[in-house]
Amino acid sequence: MSQWTTVCQLNDILPATGVCALVGNEQIAIFRPRNDDQVFAINNIDPFFEASVLSRGLIAEHQGELWVASPLKKQHFRLRDGLCMEDESRSIARYPARVQDGQVQIKA
Repeated sequence: MSQWTTVCQLNDILPATGVCALVGNEQIAIFRPRNDDQVFAINNIDPFFEASVLSRGLIAEHQGELWVASPLKKQHFRLRDGLCMEDESRSIARYPARVQDGQVQIKA
């Protein structure tokens, strides 16, 4: 049974950026696209290079969806579900994320 884990304060994540958190044995990239309390959480490992870099990627909007571009070769991963735009077979895990009393929580 998975539970909500507090990983940081919302104010620790600047708008339009991401951070990485270790939750259990999983590296999770947490993104705050705007200056509000909406957050997204996906696996931090770039599946093309097995590198822990996605939290440092650039957030972009494409066709009304939010994506993060890997800083290595710029493959795009949709924030709401981890889908890889360029190769669906390389899609990554997505985790429920929320802000509760100013704290970012992940369910992993």
